[in-house]
Amino acid sequence: MDNSGIYVGLDIGTTSIKVIVAEYVKGQMNVIGVGREPSDGVNRGVIVDIDKAAIAIKRAIETAERKANIQIQDVVAGIPANLLRIEPVRGMIAISDSSREINNQDVIEVSNAASVHNLPPEQEVVDVLPDEFIVDGFDGIKDPRGMVGVRLEMNGGLITGPKTIIHNLKSAVRQAGLNLVDVVVNPLALGKTILNDGEQDFGTITLDLGAGQSTVAVIHDHHLKYTFVEQEGGQFVTKDISVVLNTSLDNAEQIKQQYGYAVASEAGKETFPVNVVGQNEPVAVDEEYLSEIIEARLEQILTNIKKQLDKIGALDMPGGIVITGGGAALPGIEKLVERIFETNAKLYVPDQMGLRHPAFAQALAILNYEGRMSDVDILAKNAMVSSERTVSETPQEEVVDEKPKFKRAQATVKHSEPTQERSKPVERNSSPKATSNRFDEIKKWFSDFFD
Repeated sequence: MDNSGIYVGLDIGTTSIKVIVAEYVKGQMNVIGVGREPSDGVNRGVIVDIDKAAIAIKRAIETAERKANIQIQDVVAGIPANLLRIEPVRGMIAISDSSREINNQDVIEVSNAASVHNLPPEQEVVDVLPDEFIVDGFDGIKDPRGMVGVRLEMNGGLITGPKTIIHNLKSAVRQAGLNLVDVVVNPLALGKTILNDGEQDFGTITLDLGAGQSTVAVIHDHHLKYTFVEQEGGQFVTKDISVVLNTSLDNAEQIKQQYGYAVASEAGKETFPVNVVGQNEPVAVDEEYLSEIIEARLEQILTNIKKQLDKIGALDMPGGIVITGGGAALPGIEKLVERIFETNAKLYVPDQMGLRHPAFAQALAILNYEGRMSDVDILAKNAMVSSERTVSETPQEEVVDEKPKFKRAQATVKHSEPTQERSKPVERNSSPKATSNRFDEIKKWFSDFFD
């Protein structure tokens, strides 16, 4: 499977909009341009003013274009986890001719059958995620194409989100003069990027400490099982510093980044000047006092998240917690998380040149997820896009090529011919595989785990 090409990821955050341009060559990602501009029209990770957000997106895109020396037309954007719903789905179709091999059309039709779902009027389908295919009773199949059978089934997950959030995202991107070729669920992409294979398999929690909100997700058996958004983040820490020290928000943010520590007992004793409103001379404040302000708010945020995770018993999973996001840049954050959640924790920082800050993890994850989508994932998303269902409908018959044609976020290089849209080669399994005992045990454990 060759995913070579140029991809553009768009991460719309509360305080900044980040654009990353990367080139995939033989499975290796090379970042060639980055744009980061202050957000506008965004509150707690959600676009609330389309016009202002579109202008901010355009500024970030222009910055990335200059650095990468390309013209950006198509982008992949992340959608926040606010009010996302994850539901198991199952679809089944009959194969009319048992002598022919299962093809792309069959995969799309069974995905359509699985995604037919009664939704609340305020919800919209975001993604259909195939888990396994079953051909004539043989389960555990990841790609059924090339096999023969009379009955094809699919087990997977259906992710839905609020229509308002999705509409505002699409409108802002379109108003910025861009083509939104795919929408990626932020916590899903993040888990696939910052967790290794073992962590995704045995179960791990990701904690994205953003500016406007904090997002926690449970990844188990390589699937997104649960997500929760705490409506407070690093911005609230900054506000606390501003109020307590009687200084401006800009000063408070600068002080937090330069002198802040997540655990007050381990902060230094040195003092630093603070410009206080109403006073001509700066006031000396010590690092320990500043860190007490920071720790108090972070402890409140993390405690609220822990209560939600305790309800589902997620903290019993062996993978612990992986922390990232702009708020995770505070020194000592790992020790504070370990103390609050009573489990092991580690910090994820991207290792790509120019992106070595946890604030870039989400934008990088969007790119990584899109660039590594399999043929079957693309076909399942084709089914969702082509049907354009937001409520339960009867699937329409479609004629498709023998190769996936889901348009990817390819950029156009300046002064050269536009990058041609690529078709992904078909990969086929030669024989069905039965589900292993270990898979059954883990699946049963996790099912009982969330009951």
